[in-house]
Formats: sequence, structure tokens, C-alpha cells
Amino acid sequence: MGRMTELTVDTPLAAVLTNKRRLGALKALGVLTVMDALTYYPFRVTDPVPVRPLGNVVFGRKMACPVTVRNVRVSPMNARGGYRLEVLVADAHRSLASLVFFSHRKSYVDWMAGRLQPGLTLVIAGEPSVFNDRLQFTHPELLTVAPPQPAGPAPQLAFDDRSAPPRDPGPQLKYDVDTVEQGLARVTRPRPVYHANSRISSEHIHETILQLVTMLAGRDPAAPTDAPQPAQRGSLYATDPDARSQLDAHIPDVLPGAVLAANRLMHRAQALCAIHDPDSVDDFHAAIATMRFEEAFVCQCALLMARASATAGRAFACDDTAARDRYIADLPFTLTAGQRDVIDTIGHDMAGDHPMQRLLQGEVGSGKTVVAVSAMLQAVGSGYQAVLVAPTQVLAEQHYRSISKAVGDDVPVILLTGGMRLAARRKALATAASGEPCIVVATHAAFSKSFQTPRLALAVIDEQHRFGVEQRDMLRAKSECDPHLLVMTATPIPRTAAMTWFGDLDISWLTELPGGRKPIRTFVIDEANGALVADMFWHVRRRIDAGERAYVVCARIDQDEEEDAGDVEDAMVDVLLDEEDGEPRPPLHSVEEIAERLGALPQFDGIELCTLTGRDDDATKQSVMADFASGKTPLMVATTVIEVGVDVPQASCIVIFDADRYGLSQLHQLRGRVGRGGTDSWAFLVSRAEGESIAAERLGVISSSLDGAFIAQKDLELRGAGDVLGDAQSGGKSSLKLLRVVKDAKLIERARGQAEELLAANPELDGEVQLAGAVLDFTRGNEKFLTSN
Repeated sequence: MGRMTELTVDTPLAAVLTNKRRLGALKALGVLTVMDALTYYPFRVTDPVPVRPLGNVVFGRKMACPVTVRNVRVSPMNARGGYRLEVLVADAHRSLASLVFFSHRKSYVDWMAGRLQPGLTLVIAGEPSVFNDRLQFTHPELLTVAPPQPAGPAPQLAFDDRSAPPRDPGPQLKYDVDTVEQGLARVTRPRPVYHANSRISSEHIHETILQLVTMLAGRDPAAPTDAPQPAQRGSLYATDPDARSQLDAHIPDVLPGAVLAANRLMHRAQALCAIHDPDSVDDFHAAIATMRFEEAFVCQCALLMARASATAGRAFACDDTAARDRYIADLPFTLTAGQRDVIDTIGHDMAGDHPMQRLLQGEVGSGKTVVAVSAMLQAVGSGYQAVLVAPTQVLAEQHYRSISKAVGDDVPVILLTGGMRLAARRKALATAASGEPCIVVATHAAFSKSFQTPRLALAVIDEQHRFGVEQRDMLRAKSECDPHLLVMTATPIPRTAAMTWFGDLDISWLTELPGGRKPIRTFVIDEANGALVADMFWHVRRRIDAGERAYVVCARIDQDEEEDAGDVEDAMVDVLLDEEDGEPRPPLHSVEEIAERLGALPQFDGIELCTLTGRDDDATKQSVMADFASGKTPLMVATTVIEVGVDVPQASCIVIFDADRYGLSQLHQLRGRVGRGGTDSWAFLVSRAEGESIAAERLGVISSSLDGAFIAQKDLELRGAGDVLGDAQSGGKSSLKLLRVVKDAKLIERARGQAEELLAANPELDGEVQLAGAVLDFTRGNEKFLTSN
């Protein structure tokens, strides 16, 4: 720690820490300020360590015991180099044990030996073992106990020669604790355990956090190097009223007092102290519960306030449904009951003069586009404009072609992309700026300053997680009124997750598949089974010979790349790159490798294949897709770039390599690329997962179910919110750190209900300064998945 300074929770650690290495290690963990450190939560807490005599040890279990030093011996280790320090100790029952320490530093063992003089009392904690038929503790935690002070005045010397120079009393030993009881209290306390890395240990993280707490409490954390570690101190908050007052002032409650009392929660400073320096395991869990509820409450307040703010604006009332109804009547198929209900609900919302805020979640192929076109025709038929924003140029062009074909000459449909020729772009911009009723299908070009739609009544966002809140706000700013907002996603999101991340939107689900679509047959293929893999490729060849198309999906692009964050398809891939069960996974297959391999197989003799990756430019992508759709190149090897917006009705087979490395929701999305033309269809999940692994369990879920909601729920249970929704939507890089959308569903519901009650009585949070600030921080920190602010 640096010099004693006036600390606040906003103080950068760089102003406090003098250890640059530790500062850099904490920065790598995302810990930059004092509050970052206080909210860097441990993932578990150790159990209290039991006190046992040496004659009553339980092997494999940590224990604590007071002992007396009998003998100390330092010896070199000839075989490996370094030194061995052995301390023979005995407890009150005269049972013996050896304390053994190893080090390559002679200075360390000499220092230790100098501290541990025969006759000294120690408190030790560690796990017992046996070596050479003697009880042994290897590198135990150790505290030296000060010897008792003699009673009465100091003894007089035999003679007192004041003229003689004073004698050097030698080094003064400093003891860790004054009594055995103090030592036992410290070593037996439960300890928090933190996620650490090779640059900083859990113990050093703990030490740093507790020193920061000490400084916030107005105490000086400076201590000699051989003093007890901060992790061994008692809780300042629990034992020192002055410190408690200081901590409460520095870390005020975010939740109103009534909410704390109703839910029997701790004060915020109390909870943070109990998390990092718990008096008991129960205290730790109660503190974690307090901070978890705080996160849920702040999150729900932010969502509810965002919703209120968005719906308070004025929107164009779109109450003419004639064009919409003509479109539906001319469809060559009958809408499902679910589509009809959603269209009616959206129509009712758009007829009002307050902006609609709705999330439409639908299975792959469930007919979301029909719903979106119906809504846009209701806007255009009422005399206004509508815009559909797609995440890629390929998808925007597909939407443009399909919508133009569906509406005919009745409604102008305009395409606006970044890759258009200048003359066509100017014409599209002029039409939109004129306010003429029309449908604009656009990419990110819709967010440019040159794009203006003064009569914009409806904005449809396809694949919501590709866009941020600022971009949606830019669309709002382009119109005379706030547009109605329809967000569409094909990524299945369980209801509990949707309530957490899209709580400011009304949510509609499309669960039925339109008539004519057949279930996709899904098979898990063990890559090690060469005969089975060969049969799979012969099946794909037969489907190609029948005039159909096939996808082969790989996570990587190039064969010789390092496997890191930049190695897989950027922004599109959800591949699990972490290790499972501590075992390193084999390298991911690449498009380059598999394309070369397939080209050499007899199964594809005479078949021309193509490749498609996110690195290809738009012109290349269009050319490749055209050749694939026409059948010129009926076999495509691609990355997950095909996950969104690729619609080739003749595609009947998809082979996904390294399927055990994907999340279920993404596999379900990829699987939906086939069978879109009403043909029989197959998905082959090629895996190298062990039979009893979690990865194999995931594949069992996807192969046995076509229910996207069920699959997403299992994905959450087996992987966690961060993997399923992506960091930006799950709190992986946001202000949420403890909330779990599956396990905490009931807590989230309770927090939402209480947040609704509070905001009904105090919609602006007047007087609730800390809560209002936390809501603002949450909104800013999580803007990638908040759809309004």
C-alpha cells in the first residue's frame, strides 16, 4: 500500500497501490478502483477450521492446534537444490509433529528458523500427513504467540554502571498474536476464495481488499512484514464502532431502508465487509444474498424506468389495417394461430399514440418476417414510413427481395446499404427524406446522419443483440415522433432471462412452425468413428445428387492460426473455447482444413464446393450465395456467418464440426438453416466429446428436442447466462456480477414487484440519491442490452 491517503470508493487503485506488479494484475482482472475491488466477489468461502489435538487428527481435513517448538533444523536438499526447514513441535498432550517448509531461498529459511526458537508457542493450521512414521504438516499457516509478560516491576541489575555504553540487546522479535486464543480465532475463521490467475493469487487479492477496507475505515494498514496478514484480522465492521461509522459513510446503502427491512438484508457496507472478512459462513452467504438482491432491484428499477421513459413519448397512431389485411389474405399459406395473435397484438399497440416497445421471439422458421411485414404495412397503410434494420448486407438484400415480391407494386420498398452505388444511395435517401410512405430495408446505413425519415412510425430491428441502445436512439431522432419499436430475435431466450435482460419490452413468442415444415432429424456423430463419418458424407452426397444443398460448418477460418479470441469468426460465433474438467481441448477444425479434406474424399468426387467466412467482402458473399442457391456449388463449407439470414430452400443437410464446443442455442439456430423448403432435412453434430462429459450432455439435449425454449433453458443450466446471451447481455462485462437468471428467477420476480411498488409511488426516485445513481450507472454500463434509456 502507498502512503495513508483520504480514500473513497471512486479512488483509482493506481493512487493507492505502490506495488506495480499487483496493480497490473488487478487491472487485468478488471479491478481499477476501490469499488471495483469491493465488488470483486469471491466465488466461495472455506469452512471454519476445527481445533484438534495432534493425537486426534483426521487425514485429508485441515485442522488447527496450539503447539510448542521443540527443535528447529535447516538442511540442504541435495537432489533438487534448495533448503528444507523442519520444526519439531509438541502439543499440550506431548504429541509430536513436524512442520516442514521448502524453499530455494536460504534467506527465507534462515529468517524462519530465527523466529522459531525452542520453547516458543505457535498456533498452526494445515492438513496433516505422515512421513517416515511421523505426523507432518507441510507449509502450514503459522502464527507466533508472544510469551507471557512477568508480573511486577522489572528485575534490578546486579550493578548499574551508567558510564558504560548501552549494550545491543539484539534483534527484537515481533510476535503475530498476544495469546493462543487470538491465534486460534484468526486461523479458524472462514476465508473467501477469489478467481485468480498466474499473476496474482487469491490470498493477495484478499489481502489487498482488506487493506482497502481498513483504509476506508480510517485505519492505517501499514504493518511490519512479519505481522499477521490482513486476512487473519477480525471484522472491523463487527468489532469497531468508529470503523463501522466510517465504512457506512463511505459505502452508503443503495436500497431504501424499507426495502432492506422487508427483505431482512444487511446494510451495504456491512454486507461487503462480511463477504471479504466473514465472521462465519452464514454471514458470508447472508451478505452475498444482500448484494444479489441489490443487483436485481437496481436492474429492475432501470428496466422499469426505461420502459416508462420510452412509452411516455408521442408516436404516430397507425390505425389503418387495410394494406396489412390485403397482404395476409394474399399469402399462399394460412397463418398459424400464434402469428395471428401476435399480429393482432402489435396492431393494437401501433394504433395508440404512445410508442410500442415489443420483443418478438420466434423459433427459427416460425414466420417472424411475415409478422414484421404485416406491422410495416400497417404503418405505411396509415400514411407513414417503416424501416427494417438487418445486421448484415446479405440479410438486408434477402429481406428487400422477399418483401418487394410480397407487397408487389402497392408499396414502395427501398434498399439502403453501405455498399450501394452513389446514385442509388442518393435516390434512396431522397425518397426517405421526403416523408413519402414507404418501407426502407437497411443495414447500419440507417444510422448515418444522411438518413432521415421524418414520418417514421415503425422501426423493426432484426437480431436485436447486434445493435446497441445508442443506435436505436439515433433512429428515434430521425422522425418527428418516437417510432414504435419491434425487436426480433431467433435466439431462444428463456422467460427468466428475457425478464431480466428485456424487462422494458413487452414480449411475444412464436412457438408454432408454419405448415409444410418438417422436423429436422438430428444425429450426434463421434468423429473418432471413421465408418460413421464416411456414411454421413455418403448421405450428404445422395442429397446433393437429388438436387439439394448442404452446409458444413467450422468455427475457425484458417488452419494455421492460433486458437484465441481473434481466431474464430468475430461477433458471430459462440464457441466454447475454455477447457472442461481441466483437460485441454483439441484444436478447432477450420474452413480451410475441412474444405481441403472434403475435396479429396471420394464421396464428393465431381462436386464443386464453395467457402464462406466473415472475412469475405460483400461482393464475394453475394457471389458465393448465388452459386450455392443455384446449385453450381451445392456444398458450402462456412463459418457461423450462415447462422443469421441465410435462406436457401433447397438446403437439406448441415454438418457442424466441433459441435460439442458450441452452445445449444447457437446449434439450434444453425440447424434451422436447413429444411426451409419443406423437404426432409438432417443435422449432423460431429463431436469429440467424452461420453460422460457436460459437452456430451448438451448434445444429447439438442439431438432429442426441437423446442427452442426448452433448449435455451437447458443451455442456461448447463453453461450459464454469459455463454448463452453473450457478455453484453448477461452481465459478463456489465455491472451485474452475482445475479443468475435461472437460479434467481424467484428473487428477480420479487425484486421487480417491489421495484414496481416503489416507482408507482416515486417514479423519479426523488430523495433516493444512491438508488437513482445506481440505476444510472447500471443503464450506462449495460446499454448494449437495454433497449431504451
